[in-house]
Amino acid sequence: MAHDTPKIGAHVSTQGGLSNAFENAKKIGAEAIQIFGSSPQQWAVREPKPEDIEKFKTAHKKAGDIAVFLHAAYLVNLASPNEVTRANSIQSLIGHLKICETIGAKGLIFHIGSAVSSKALATEEQRAAKEQAIEFLVAGVKKVLETLKGDSLIILENSSAGGAKLGATPEEIGLILNKIKSKRAKVCFDTAHALEAGVIKYEQVKEIKNTFDEWDKEIGLENIVAIHANDSKTPFASHNDRHENIGEGCINLAGFKNLAKEYRLKDKVWLLEVPGFDNLGPDKKNIDILKSCFG
Repeated sequence: MAHDTPKIGAHVSTQGGLSNAFENAKKIGAEAIQIFGSSPQQWAVREPKPEDIEKFKTAHKKAGDIAVFLHAAYLVNLASPNEVTRANSIQSLIGHLKICETIGAKGLIFHIGSAVSSKALATEEQRAAKEQAIEFLVAGVKKVLETLKGDSLIILENSSAGGAKLGATPEEIGLILNKIKSKRAKVCFDTAHALEAGVIKYEQVKEIKNTFDEWDKEIGLENIVAIHANDSKTPFASHNDRHENIGEGCINLAGFKNLAKEYRLKDKVWLLEVPGFDNLGPDKKNIDILKSCFG
């Protein structure tokens, strides 16, 4: 592995027990992992049993210097106008973040959420709804961090900007981070979401540099702790969240080679969330292709 290649990992399965994540990572050559600590499809959070936690820690020690991230449940929307949804989202994030702390994971990556989406609303009403949504989000993150003290980070992921999704631009994420005011609040940059949101095209090295100059100005690149390295099934500014295998989508191999030249991203953990060439999730072929971009 080249000295200037970042740690490249992937979302891996924990089927049969959390500790199986490391064996699955080894099979595909992942140097970092993202897992679900509990089911991503339901509100209830099932905490791992003490023996499962011990097995996980033993397997982690054996696997060596592998960074572990958790991904939150998909139902979470701290920005929702619905009070019950917000309350459930807070409890879900607290539960998943607690698992982070228990197993020694770096942090919990979650989707920032969305405001009311309705074309019937006037522009002024849409703006007010978005401002309210940001306030709900900030209050929710603060509540999670206050409830669960510790070292695990809560990591906001940029969105594809569809509907009334928050956090598509560095300006908006910067605004949110400034309101949260916590060293434990960090950012995950999703390559596909950024293309789909119309934030970056990856066609030129200079354009990529200018984009990350903007991210640096708005949030500080030191606050990006992970990169979700995904190609996109849908084009620039499509606002659709659809991942594709590396080199097979609208970012394509040339785009990832250009992105690999952005030296300020070398210290980030790169995590694949691609469908896989056999449609079984991130695989060795995707990892090898991404590594080859840093050649």
